[in-house]
Amino acid sequence: MAIELTPGKTRIGWIGTGVMGSSMCGHLIAAGYEATVFNRSADKARRLLEMGAKLATSPRAVAETSDVVFTIVGFPRDVREVTLGEKGTLAGARTGSILVDMTTSEPALAVEIAEAAQSKGVHSVDAPVSGGDIGAREARLSIMIGGEKEVVDGLRPLFETMGKTIVHQGPAGAGQHTKMVNQILIATNMIGVCEALLYGYRAGLDLDVVLQSVGSGAAGSWSLNNLGPRIIAGNFEPGFFVEHFLKDMGIALAESRRMNLSLPGLALAEQLYRAVAAQGYDRKGTHSLMLALASFSNVDWNARKK
Repeated sequence: MAIELTPGKTRIGWIGTGVMGSSMCGHLIAAGYEATVFNRSADKARRLLEMGAKLATSPRAVAETSDVVFTIVGFPRDVREVTLGEKGTLAGARTGSILVDMTTSEPALAVEIAEAAQSKGVHSVDAPVSGGDIGAREARLSIMIGGEKEVVDGLRPLFETMGKTIVHQGPAGAGQHTKMVNQILIATNMIGVCEALLYGYRAGLDLDVVLQSVGSGAAGSWSLNNLGPRIIAGNFEPGFFVEHFLKDMGIALAESRRMNLSLPGLALAEQLYRAVAAQGYDRKGTHSLMLALASFSNVDWNARKK
């Protein structure tokens, strides 16, 4: 089955215009695709409307006027509602159309959606992303995809407007499993980033100078080089919310239990992030882990002399 997607002809639907979704949909519009959007807070879609997008009243209404519908929402319950609900995308999707969920969600839910879509003659793809707000804004996300190969291949021109690393991982659910691998890596790495910077601070080092040495060496990482400067500056605004990261780690831990795996590092990270949320930082960025770790050592990170 060949799928041809053409700017000016293929109609795009987009549900979820938050920190990342707005930029991602914006790239599609800039590439010439006509878009219909929906967001529970319509004001968050204003930028896309100014670019020429049309506003729909429900996910179902988006699907009724679209060839390909993308969703990137908060939690698995949101994915279920906007896709399988009475006013969801599948209820409005036409035969041959494609549903693409870019939310980080449960692998089993991705399989359930794919099976429900197939029964209606609709294609479904799970395609979670990594790269945060910066990657979304600069169109260099890593996109991890599960679904039928022919469908994924056909969607590649759309994915290429949003990302630089686009990999088909396997059947439905494989994209979500790969994203869990990604989140497990980030969770434990972020502990190291924050503890290292806390150590450097207490040792009296200039942390900006420290980054010049360690950021390009064996200890370098995306989190260190992109979020390290934000931590040092005391800027904890979200590229990715703590509450969403807690959701992701919860999914990964549940999957690990199902597979009879012991992942103590991930379990520790999840507990540390629960401390972050308990201190009121659940709507801050994942790098706000520093605020919780600093408090354990009686360091007021935001009040320190920078």
